[in-house]
Amino acid sequence: MSARVLPGVGVGRRAVVGPVVQVREPVRPASDAVIERDGAPVPHDELPDVVGAAFATVSADLAARAERASGSMGEVLAATAQIAADPALLTGTRKELSTGTPPVAAVEKTIGGFIEMFTAMGGLMAERVTDLASVRDRVVAVLVGAPLPGVPELAEPSVVVARDLAPADTAALDLDRVLAIVTELGGPTGHTAIIAGQLGIPCLVRVTGAGDVPDGTRVLVDARAGRLVVDPDDEDVAAIRRLADAELALEEDTAPGATADGHPVDLLVNIGTAADAERAAAATDARAVAGSGLFRTEVLFLDATAAPSVAAQAAEYTAALAAFGGRKVVVRTLDAGADKPLAFATLADEENPALGVRGYRIGRVHPRLLTEQLAALGQAAAETGTQPWVMAPMIATPQEAAEFAASARAAGLTRVGVMIEVPAAALRAEAVLAEVDFVSLGTNDLAQYTMATDRLAGQLVDLLDPWQPAVLELVATTARAGRALGKPVGVCGESAGDPLMALVLTGLGVTSLSMSLGSVPAVRYALRRHTLAQCEAMAEAALSAASATQGRAAVVDLLTEEARRLLA
Repeated sequence: MSARVLPGVGVGRRAVVGPVVQVREPVRPASDAVIERDGAPVPHDELPDVVGAAFATVSADLAARAERASGSMGEVLAATAQIAADPALLTGTRKELSTGTPPVAAVEKTIGGFIEMFTAMGGLMAERVTDLASVRDRVVAVLVGAPLPGVPELAEPSVVVARDLAPADTAALDLDRVLAIVTELGGPTGHTAIIAGQLGIPCLVRVTGAGDVPDGTRVLVDARAGRLVVDPDDEDVAAIRRLADAELALEEDTAPGATADGHPVDLLVNIGTAADAERAAAATDARAVAGSGLFRTEVLFLDATAAPSVAAQAAEYTAALAAFGGRKVVVRTLDAGADKPLAFATLADEENPALGVRGYRIGRVHPRLLTEQLAALGQAAAETGTQPWVMAPMIATPQEAAEFAASARAAGLTRVGVMIEVPAAALRAEAVLAEVDFVSLGTNDLAQYTMATDRLAGQLVDLLDPWQPAVLELVATTARAGRALGKPVGVCGESAGDPLMALVLTGLGVTSLSMSLGSVPAVRYALRRHTLAQCEAMAEAALSAASATQGRAAVVDLLTEEARRLLA
């Protein structure tokens, strides 16, 4: 069988080979679909038993999965199994059947009623709505003889393929058996891709046709080349294995981040939880880092129905700071809104949420969210005896930077900075930096706002390329401001994890690079094989290019021969 190549957009550098497991969408049969068993319609008087068996099958399946799972994933599955076994659902469905309602419609009407009721009750009850919908979809699938929807249990290391995958689904995957993630939708700077990168899982997005690849088909996922190879030949597989062997060489070097002539560049890691911090801090191989350049605190808030208490926040921050000991930790205050809505804070009727009340701007309508978060950070600093760096997202003006700095210092925090994600802030970087101690560039959002392109709009992905010269001009402007004032300028966007871009950013004057843990070895390798002068030449080449593609190609031409073989 000849290989078939499906192009996509890669996240990360790794390549793997494995069997496909499709994430199934819920089936949507007609509400009056005829239920069959053994090829014949089920008599009406037997439908109550068939429906009861469907509920029992779903409950048993979920309970069995819960027993095999661990941690929060097991708890979620066990809770959903209990919902499927709730007698009220079956009783309600059978009551509908007795009135002549067809089975599928009876299930949908009964569970739909509970969904409406729980939604109206709000709070903890509203959190059960997703579980109810999951039970409904599973029972309907069993009734009509269709595969169960969702992420199937992985019996062996597999390539998970989905039309799209919610970040929560990504985070709940059995990482020991996920070789790679492939989606038909999404973008490389979307949060599913970011989480996959953070977990060190190779990822491809925007792969048209991936959903048609049958379960069990052997595929090659090459994130660096942005391709999904269906039924790869032996030569392709052998090439991937040679590349994997070569990359092992990257893990022989654990020296601090620096160029070949000793110019220091802090290599940091992006984290979202204290568990991430513990994992990163414990790395003693080539992934060893100088700390965290981006602690995404919104992970604490996103699934909550009310703001976490100061005590709960302080406990999480304390654990993260303690994990890194005396190493640097840059904490970003709440960055919610737009594609990260908060149940208790996001405005419901924003027409353009990416341009609305998000990030630092949430403080305009919910000021306590910021003051309580800063208070919690102050408590964590006192508890650990360390001083976190703290920064605010979505700062647009020097005045906002000054206001945030005053609030943070009032909470006892002494290292205060802001994110540069908005062109206005980059263009006024010197004035912004005059108000704070440091800045950090978020290149995903900076590209979004510079190129007027929604970061979730996968069909416009070329415009979001961090190699776009216009985006690099704003990075250069910010870095010049940092040099002029003698203050640090970091990058904590995903571009920091691209070893070629890391060379360019260093040449532009960026002082630290924060990335997913898995990206560190290649970036360290690239820096240690080029001098600062070579990095500056690459930066000039990228800035002078007519396009993102030409800029990257110009930098490849300037790589050392050894680095070109491994990184280009």
